[in-house]
Amino acid sequence: MISRLFSVLALAACVVLPIAGASAGEDSAAVIVCPAEASHLERLAAKEIRRYVYLRSGGLLPIVEALPESGDAIIVASSGRPDVSKWAVGAMDPEETCLKTLSEAGRSVTLVLGGSDVATLYAAYRFAELLGIRFYLHGDVVPDDRTEFGMPKLDERRKPLFALRGIQPFHDFAEGPDWWNPDDYKAIIRQLPKLGMNFIGLHTYPEERPAAEPTVWIGLPEDINADGTVRFAYPAIYYNTLLNVAWGYAAKATGDYCLGAGAMYDRDDYGSEIMRGLGPMPQSPEDCNQVFDRAGTMLRDGFSLAHRLGIKTCVGTETPLVVPKRVRERVGSAPDIEKIYEGIFTRIVRAYPIDYYWFWTPENWTWENVKQEAVDATIEDIKTALRAAKSVGAPFQLATCGWVLGPQNDRALFDKVLPKEMPLSCISRQVGMDPVDGGFADVSGRPKWAIPWLEDDPALNSTQLWAGRMRRDAADALSLGCTGLMGIHWRTRILGPNMSALAQAAWDQRAWAKPKTNAGGVIGGQVADFSNTDFAETEDDTLYQTVRYDMSAYRIPVPNGAFRVTLEFCEPYYKEKSKRVFGVKLEGKPVVEHLDVFARVGANHAYDMTFNDINVTDGMLDIDFVKEVEFPCVAAIDVEGQDVSRKINCGGPAYKDYAEDMPSLSEFQPVGDFYRDWASVQFGPQVAEASAAIFEKIDCHLPRTSNWIGGPGGYQPEKRPWETVRKEYGFVDELAALRPNVTGKGSLERFDYWLSNFAYMKAMARACCVWWQFDKTMEQVKAADTPEKKKQAARDIALPARKELVAAVSEAYQHLLNTVNTSGEMGSVTNLEQHTLPGMIEKPGQELAAALGEPLPPDAVLPREYAGSARVFVPTVRDCLDAGESLTVKVVVLAKETPPSGKLLWRTMGEGQFAAVPLEHVTRGVYTATIEKPTKDIEYYIEIIQEKGQAVRWPATAPEMNQSVIIAPAA
Repeated sequence: MISRLFSVLALAACVVLPIAGASAGEDSAAVIVCPAEASHLERLAAKEIRRYVYLRSGGLLPIVEALPESGDAIIVASSGRPDVSKWAVGAMDPEETCLKTLSEAGRSVTLVLGGSDVATLYAAYRFAELLGIRFYLHGDVVPDDRTEFGMPKLDERRKPLFALRGIQPFHDFAEGPDWWNPDDYKAIIRQLPKLGMNFIGLHTYPEERPAAEPTVWIGLPEDINADGTVRFAYPAIYYNTLLNVAWGYAAKATGDYCLGAGAMYDRDDYGSEIMRGLGPMPQSPEDCNQVFDRAGTMLRDGFSLAHRLGIKTCVGTETPLVVPKRVRERVGSAPDIEKIYEGIFTRIVRAYPIDYYWFWTPENWTWENVKQEAVDATIEDIKTALRAAKSVGAPFQLATCGWVLGPQNDRALFDKVLPKEMPLSCISRQVGMDPVDGGFADVSGRPKWAIPWLEDDPALNSTQLWAGRMRRDAADALSLGCTGLMGIHWRTRILGPNMSALAQAAWDQRAWAKPKTNAGGVIGGQVADFSNTDFAETEDDTLYQTVRYDMSAYRIPVPNGAFRVTLEFCEPYYKEKSKRVFGVKLEGKPVVEHLDVFARVGANHAYDMTFNDINVTDGMLDIDFVKEVEFPCVAAIDVEGQDVSRKINCGGPAYKDYAEDMPSLSEFQPVGDFYRDWASVQFGPQVAEASAAIFEKIDCHLPRTSNWIGGPGGYQPEKRPWETVRKEYGFVDELAALRPNVTGKGSLERFDYWLSNFAYMKAMARACCVWWQFDKTMEQVKAADTPEKKKQAARDIALPARKELVAAVSEAYQHLLNTVNTSGEMGSVTNLEQHTLPGMIEKPGQELAAALGEPLPPDAVLPREYAGSARVFVPTVRDCLDAGESLTVKVVVLAKETPPSGKLLWRTMGEGQFAAVPLEHVTRGVYTATIEKPTKDIEYYIEIIQEKGQAVRWPATAPEMNQSVIIAPAA
């Protein structure tokens, strides 16, 4: 119990709202009141408040069932309880939260209320945020400085802007849920209510795209057992390191990894526990069944937990349905699709609980001109599934999703042909570079969910800061009337800012949503120059020789009134039709749809379109370009009205009476306030302002070090000299200069995490420059016309360049290893090892050795040994257990030498001495420790003793502040 109560004002740098102390006196004792008949979620909310007060102050508040006659109290309950009504908070919506401090008989009473049980849990986490805690998918962030707790003064009511808010983790790469285990699902699902989220949805790739995934089983009803296990299945996988797939990864045993990285993996064919012993690709009937049965159990446990926390769950397949080869062989060449959907739905009902099943529209609808027969086939497939769901009495709702909302000719088509109870949704096009699909505006009378990209897979191995884009997409989704806001992603910790920005924007946008600007400009796009091209049907070739493409909009200031708008187009690049198709809206109204300039006039022809009586009422002419196939393209704009003429040479300089192209407008929402709060909690007040300014500057403007090179997060040689490229990475040195001012072990660990990620990007950018130079030397080796000259060129020119490349890659690799804390970051190491190094290091090294006629010297080969500082991390962090559940902690150690000892130390939260559990060595640098069925909330830390007696601990703040684990009340 806390003997004194202190003001929460000490947390001023961390709180969102002003909080003042209201202690009843030095000797007062605060309690948490949770009614005796409280629900599972109300009791969980009370325990969470107790946990976070302890983490911030070091004191444990008792939880009692009735309000004492004296002393301060925090009341945790649903607003519908009769004993809460006396506090006169009024009616509350089901997801509304209320934090309110009242004075009663000389004491302070803080109400933590929700309009429902789950909203009460949201209210508890909001209370924790006001204490300075921040929540992310990978875990919580607690500031280093413990501050004695004081009763706050609060007066806040909140409710979300979207009915559904959540995540769409995408299977297919090692960085994402392919490597999630049962504990990962439980840990991540537990974080969703902390973020105010209530949805998780999964996509399932079909066979040969590149391989079937076991999230959804496809087959006949008679092949399903009563418990949801299956009697017949086909090969399906979550990615493992010995698997050859079409994403550019070479198969490789983790034991062959460089720089000691293999120590992190407990087997050569590393992957999800679902695949253990069944990889790299199951083939026998028994193994095929086992993969689906294990996946079903994992999803049942995870989704059942989600439902207890008020989280909606969703899975789905692509449409039209792809029937696996072995299933086709079983049922014949013309399978009954309705019967197969009955099998899919029946198995789900028996295997794991879901609320929605969504159909992913074809990916090629993003960029191809969709034929009507493809659209008809998709609609018929969904209608077939609707009949099947009705036939089996499926207890879940069907929905759509996909890479686009609908086909190019009518993005809102599904709204016209599918039942209104079906939600329509899609991820944003161009891997999220496009804004939320404007077609949502044409969908009405049904749920509609926008799904921005929290990161994109082309740059999957790079840091991607998108807080401003998340705010933009959330604001757009709200303005388009969307009822759901989810984020697609693979990784977790590195997405902390993006995830936090999206989660916050799902609840409140008032503090930052910028109004429509009065300054004109162009939003997005790039410029292309075709100066040597002659254009037909015009005497002004110069006007058409520069174009702007891939823009979202032009905003042109004009007086209110009616205008004639001429848009001047051409097709300067493509030589066939259907390669570039787009539409145009003027003042929000479509004036051009499905425009294919080549199809109308051919290549290199001027093609002007004029629109009369365009009425402007707000001082700004809005010209919006609607992407259908590839990128919109415009050469010039001519706006004429009474006493007004505005002419713009799009993409070019001033020409005749045309002004130069307009300045760029920011596509994104401001993020200064966001990063000031974020950096304060992450790194501490000493460097908060300076580091926040750096993150604000690079948000949405980071260089893309990696890209899609036969697969996600790949690298390629960089032609530009390093002296030019390095200028893009000045922010890395700016951030590094702040490190000496960071205080606190937790702040320093978090600061070093981000600094290491940025240093990795910079080092890999340099390595790619060196790679280009090495490749040039190898060209000289190959061009030599005699074996002797080849050998001499290899020795004198290529070998020194090779050594420089190896040194550059080694430096980058060590930075990458310094970032690894989660399974997704282990996946990033696998990506580098199996996607980039084969073409960057391994094959060229073999060629150089062959030219030399001897093995490469040690300094021309990536070292196998770990050379960094000793590290210990826990890739999956559980912070809540069900009653009767044991806690098994997987521990990974990276060190130059095997540590002589290691242990897990734990105790009941805040009480007594720590008990030690020796770490059990599994293999390599992997250990485990188990705490058997704790009955009370606990805290623990990991300690590794090195050869010279130095201790390395996880978490970094141990033993002063440790990892906490609460025991969830029985549901």
